[in-house]
Amino acid sequence: MITDRIDNITKVHPEYRDTVLPAPKSVKIELSPRCNYRCGFCALRTREKQPTKDMDFELYMKIVDECVEAGVEEIGVFYLGEPFMAPELLVDAIRYAKDAGISYVFLTTNGSRASSRWVKETMEAGLDSMKFSMNAADKEQFVEIMGVKASLFDHAMHNLKEARAVRDRGGYKCGIYASSIQYDGEQQERMVKLIESEVLPYVDEHYWLPLYSMGAIATEREAELGYRPTAGNQGRLGALRAPLPCWSAFTEGHVRADGGLSLCCFDSDGRFEMGDLKTHSFMDAWNSEKFQEVRAAHLNADVTGTVCEECVAY
Repeated sequence: MITDRIDNITKVHPEYRDTVLPAPKSVKIELSPRCNYRCGFCALRTREKQPTKDMDFELYMKIVDECVEAGVEEIGVFYLGEPFMAPELLVDAIRYAKDAGISYVFLTTNGSRASSRWVKETMEAGLDSMKFSMNAADKEQFVEIMGVKASLFDHAMHNLKEARAVRDRGGYKCGIYASSIQYDGEQQERMVKLIESEVLPYVDEHYWLPLYSMGAIATEREAELGYRPTAGNQGRLGALRAPLPCWSAFTEGHVRADGGLSLCCFDSDGRFEMGDLKTHSFMDAWNSEKFQEVRAAHLNADVTGTVCEECVAY
């Protein structure tokens, strides 16, 4: 199940409690930094100017090849941006990763652009897991939180159901999943009704996430919406992790569309960059001096003076 894989990544196993590490089992590569949503809790809101350039495919192939050589087993063809903003690139990226020997290729989507045509092509290319982020109970809440027109709510719900139909008709070996943020009070009651009636019948597994703050980056907008976020990214509800050491710096690689390798799963502007994969190999960047210094601080449970100091987790 998808939650087993998530829990295995968010748990910092003994072999990863060091400053110089073996290759992570999982790496997320952002094909497109663009997104058609403006979610109040998302780090992407902090960008003064939204990027328009998707990842160069030659760079993507270089990174995948280096990941395979290093022993990476899972590739996520997304990071912060919406992967279906560049559907042709997405399909090519999935196919290349599978042909290169990656055993598990996965993505997360907001669903609004995941049309049946592109869902079918991603599954034909070998996609192993497609997860839909479903974080609004109705159109009113959707407009308030996602910051975009209400029709996209209908598109996302429709595309989730169509994805299941495409998978079942084609007999593709691709898991279909969904996750949702757990709100408080009446909002959560509305979410539960939506999930039970409109989501659970179409997915293989659904799980809940805490209402997190993306590294203290989106807190101003969260306050405007009345959010009370948990600290950092502690994983999913039912298997929350301690904030230190933060699993993001130890067990999973995060590559932005511009080639920057980040220590943080919420890095929208490069402030957490540990290396440039355009000029360095994946493993050199993964164990760069900057990365080692931050990991040492996490292992000592004191991130004072590091880039992580301002995160609400600490």
